[in-house]
Amino acid sequence: MTMPSLFVPHGGGPCFFLNPGAEPDPMWRPMRDYLAGVVASLPERPRAILLVSGHWEEERVTLHHGDGQPLLYDYYGFPAHTYALQWPAPGAPDVAARAAELLEQAGFETGAEHGRGWDHGVFIPMMVAVPGADIPLAQMSLRQSLDPAEHLAIGRALAPLRDEGVLIVGSGMSFHNLRERGARAAAPSATWDAALAEAATDPDPARRAERLAAWEVLPNARYAHPREEHLLPLMVAVGAGGDDPARLDWRGEVLGWAVSAYRFG
Repeated sequence: MTMPSLFVPHGGGPCFFLNPGAEPDPMWRPMRDYLAGVVASLPERPRAILLVSGHWEEERVTLHHGDGQPLLYDYYGFPAHTYALQWPAPGAPDVAARAAELLEQAGFETGAEHGRGWDHGVFIPMMVAVPGADIPLAQMSLRQSLDPAEHLAIGRALAPLRDEGVLIVGSGMSFHNLRERGARAAAPSATWDAALAEAATDPDPARRAERLAAWEVLPNARYAHPREEHLLPLMVAVGAGGDDPARLDWRGEVLGWAVSAYRFG
């Protein structure tokens, strides 16, 4: 069974876990509920996850061959208990090795990492999506080049993993401008989100990739992403989706931002 590839929002810091034993702030509940339903929505339970987060960049595409422990609490100013959150899923070194093999066959140099903790772009959404921490996971870095066409090509190289029971997940945010929040962000973020959705779900796969490689020409592009590290996981997911159908998987609003998730395949 072929897995889809996904681009999911990972929220803001430890947003779903600010109130121990209680529901998250109502603003975050729709996103939390979407993430909680992701695994059940798949054609079958994945044997492993390959996740690329907007919080890890390296000169070369780097694959994590370890178990991501201890976690990397790369957020600041949150309650003390959020620095003790745990998601002790096993690593997936076989998936990391296979991904490196596919990337090198496609002409990409790769690196290997064993000791870095999984960042919050991994463990925060995965604590919601896989609360039992019982699906092995390998994390992959972005390239520091932040070249969208290159990240689309990286995704294309990884596409065979989808036929091997691996769920490819891009974890980022479709809007990520921390200086713009609330009512003043609502209209420009909605305009950007609509344009991004039109490009990301273009029924012609070649045109879809072309439009996303040129994402900076979309309305309010640099307003939405002053720096594009939180958008580039989408490019990996799109590339991995190949010629398969694309769809808007979820849309909501947080912090005044329109935010979306996408599914390919």
